[in-house]
Amino acid sequence: MKVLVATEKPFAAVAVNSIRQVVEEAGFTFELLEKYAAKSELLAAVADADALIVRSDKVDAEVIAAGKSLKVIVRAGAGYDNIDLAAATAAGICVENTPGQNSNAVAELVFGMAVMAARNMYDGTSGAELKDKKLGIHAFGQVGRNVARIAKGFGMEVSALDPFCPDEVMLQAGVKPVHSIEELYGGNNYVSIHIPATPETRGSIGYELISAMPKGSVLINTARKEVIDEDGLRKALEMRPDLKYVADIKPDNAPELADAFGGRVFFTPKKMGAQTSEANINAGIAAARQSVAFLKDGTDTYRVNK
Repeated sequence: MKVLVATEKPFAAVAVNSIRQVVEEAGFTFELLEKYAAKSELLAAVADADALIVRSDKVDAEVIAAGKSLKVIVRAGAGYDNIDLAAATAAGICVENTPGQNSNAVAELVFGMAVMAARNMYDGTSGAELKDKKLGIHAFGQVGRNVARIAKGFGMEVSALDPFCPDEVMLQAGVKPVHSIEELYGGNNYVSIHIPATPETRGSIGYELISAMPKGSVLINTARKEVIDEDGLRKALEMRPDLKYVADIKPDNAPELADAFGGRVFFTPKKMGAQTSEANINAGIAAARQSVAFLKDGTDTYRVNK
């Protein structure tokens, strides 16, 4: 059986070597496609693969149809909206992610941007401290829990909203559970977004929520750009010159926002929350182990399609 690692944005060399070792020690064939320039290269490579490991690569219905032997697709990372789940399910292919492997990396970036925003993007003017400020975490999954852990070190007061997480889990982490999105945004100086992009969440964070944040607040997005209503964001920034927005996902109207609001907005050049050597290695090895486990005995602990 063949395990194909197809990454337009490559894994670190040490991660590739570790993935190869996991695959070959299981008795499977390892194939690597890196930095491919055309979709046709991916279509050709996947034709005889039994397992496919990707990062942010687009695995649409055409790619899935080309993978005649595919049994499992593993996204090395938490988000999996780059994979057509419906097409994979229809083809009988298991899709998995690797939750938790890059959580600390993303959480640390949250605080890199939080400190930058608090210090007015390091423009030389007098800023503010994070200590004693209120932080709201929008979704208390693996990343959110790491954000809470780090926030405690800064001396912040932390609350979180997550209807899928029991209050007891938050309380054990020293986090106050809140039960409405209005309370989360209206009651915190900083809000860190960690929700996935789903039909229910796309465009769900807009003018009403953002403009309800307290004076001098900062909205931090390391999740998905699609969850933001960009027109609503622009309106909130226009109406509230005290607000800031920093993101690890450049919005579609990024140039417009940068021109209009200057030092009140910041976007990384590309999504880089998981771009640390540690997260790169961890996610790659986890993806390899999950691929092997599925091919050997059907283990699908991290399946995301049913």
